[in-house]
Amino acid sequence: MIHSLSGGIIADYENLIYVFVAFESGEKAWYISPFPQINEGDCVLAPLGRTSAKGRVTRVENVTRQTAPYPVNRTREIEGIL
Repeated sequence: MIHSLSGGIIADYENLIYVFVAFESGEKAWYISPFPQINEGDCVLAPLGRTSAKGRVTRVENVTRQTAPYPVNRTREIEGIL
């Protein structure tokens, strides 16, 4: 654990895989991938609203909690690679 100079604790640098998914409906969203083998162009099943939908991964980023493109606590996980 690392401490900051002001006495606080700096968060751990856990690596996450963020993927940007485009759906046939035209909607796009960021998701966290629990699958390390995911690549751009993969078809995935992801939560969309109250159901799940098929989408295509258009971007893959390896990030930390501090550099994530969307707040980690508000990001949902993809359900599977098709």
